Amino acid sequence: MAKRRSLTYAEAGVDIRRADRLVSRVKKLAASTLTADVMSGIGPFAAAVRIPKGYTKPLLVSSADGVGTKLAVAQAIGRHNTVGIDLVAMNVNDLLTTGARPLFFLDYVAVGSLETVDVASVVEGIAEGCRQAGMSLVGGETAEMPGFYPDGAYDLAGFAVGICDQDKLIDGRRVRSGDAVVGLESHGLHSNGYSLVRRVVDLSNRQALARKLPGSSSTLGEELLRPTRIYVKPVLAALDRFEISAMAHVTGGGLAGNLGRVIKPGLSANIEKGELPSQPIFDYIEKHGDVSEGEMLSTFNCGTGFVIIVRRKHAEEVCTFMRRRRIGARLIGSIAKGRSRVRYV
Repeated sequence: MAKRRSLTYAEAGVDIRRADRLVSRVKKLAASTLTADVMSGIGPFAAAVRIPKGYTKPLLVSSADGVGTKLAVAQAIGRHNTVGIDLVAMNVNDLLTTGARPLFFLDYVAVGSLETVDVASVVEGIAEGCRQAGMSLVGGETAEMPGFYPDGAYDLAGFAVGICDQDKLIDGRRVRSGDAVVGLESHGLHSNGYSLVRRVVDLSNRQALARKLPGSSSTLGEELLRPTRIYVKPVLAALDRFEISAMAHVTGGGLAGNLGRVIKPGLSANIEKGELPSQPIFDYIEKHGDVSEGEMLSTFNCGTGFVIIVRRKHAEEVCTFMRRRRIGARLIGSIAKGRSRVRYV
């Protein structure tokens, strides 16, 4: 009787050798991001990072986030080297609102098959995002799960850790009536609202994605894939110079949903709609999707990706400081006494 050939893990869809080759490439990408605080980067099982000097009462600040259904755009267009920047940005911009400096980042990439997903390009984007944020990519996990994800599909999650002094933690307690609300411009959609975007834009229509977006030098597809802006370096520089009362990262829920998190009861952020920047991608979605203004404001950042609340006397100086660092900034509102956390005027 002939001996039956045994089934292998590779035949089940998981190729350990291919995964090992990928890890070797990832280590090289990660090495370009490592700071002096990293004692051991991507190692056998875990990474070690020192607490930097200069902190009297150090606090570790953490965040976790993903890219969401923007990944469907990357898959439709076949370009995967920018969504890693989004992954880092969604995490570090959240950390930044506390005044924390990002220290290190870990990623989780889940795929159906490494053969059908360009994971190396994804990690190239993650490494670039870490360089923009001044942090180290110290490790992560790539999970190959055949039969769970279809060929070509993947998902991302990211985890960031930062540090700040306890006495310098920004949590909104210093916000007071009379403060100014400064808005920093976004790079378009960032990584929110794509479930609605995909109802407006047919991702299977390659011709539509290749057309120029009205009012823009980019195609519609390029605009949909524009990476989320990383605000870390200019905002950390501003923290060294100005007294900042609170900050907010504008993600899903728009200005009202995110700015409201740092406004104390009894105060209201009065946002002047006429001062909000106009960007072609939001005009396109509103017009072609027949989306109401209220729905746009409650779903997207609508041109303002990050908000800084400062004393009124410093508002224009903060705007100038940011513009010199090539970030559009403008006074978009003020803090006053009121019941509503955020209202448009």
